[in-house]
Amino acid sequence: MTLESDNQMNAQLAQVDEMQGAGQAGAQLIELWPLTDATQLDNDAKYGENLQVRLTRALARLMTGLDVTIPDAEFVYEGADEIPGRPQEIVEALLAANDAYDGLAGFSRTVDFDQVQQAVERLEAGWSEAESQQAQQVVEAALATWCPQEVEASVDPAIIAQRLAASIQLGAALGQAVGAGPERVRAALPILLVVNEFNERLEIPRCYLGDDLLLELLKLEPGDDGLTSLARILGSAAKEEWEQHQADLLWDPEEAQRKAKEEDERKSREALQAKFAHVPEDPNKTPVEL
Repeated sequence: MTLESDNQMNAQLAQVDEMQGAGQAGAQLIELWPLTDATQLDNDAKYGENLQVRLTRALARLMTGLDVTIPDAEFVYEGADEIPGRPQEIVEALLAANDAYDGLAGFSRTVDFDQVQQAVERLEAGWSEAESQQAQQVVEAALATWCPQEVEASVDPAIIAQRLAASIQLGAALGQAVGAGPERVRAALPILLVVNEFNERLEIPRCYLGDDLLLELLKLEPGDDGLTSLARILGSAAKEEWEQHQADLLWDPEEAQRKAKEEDERKSREALQAKFAHVPEDPNKTPVEL
């Protein structure tokens, strides 16, 4: 796959309805920056931790074929090197996934391909020397095509959709370069992390891709039709993720506690009313508000 230097395919993908929706969601999220509110800063840090937990869980599920749970991923993220009652294979996969994730931190700035190669080794992705060279050429071409210099953040939905389209094209091109597919799922694992670093480079939010969705994407045929299907699926996934990121940022614990208290009181009133629903009303009794 050749990256389109004239951005023709990029513009086409950005016009897909799901990509337009992602552009809107991304714009609403990016508009919140720079974060200055202490609660929002804390919420964003928690979102970042949760994203790593979810992504490393997805990687470990694909690496092992086992039912890796969120609690498993949380335990390892927090420093566990064994989990009582759980297969050690799961723990080892999660440790490798976290090492790969942490090892790629900052790649958006350094664009040092050695970081990618280290992630490939940690995830046992099985890239050959020739495939690694092709992957490096793809990354270098993407950087030259879409961000030859520092990119400024934008709240224009159309620009965000175009940048997401560039990220999707990079992922597809890397997949072809390393022969990722239904028969070589592990070859695709480092690509999930590289694409998120590329998102950082393009000043758009990171995304989440679960193991089930990745397996679905790997079945798509290459070519323009495959890219359009990819844009539909990933545009929808990005929209959902970015809307959730915004909701997480704006979450107010005090407001949530107040609403939870109101909900508990409402349920108590309804339960009390139901309990005495069979008792006939005394027409001479003064009404009492519950």
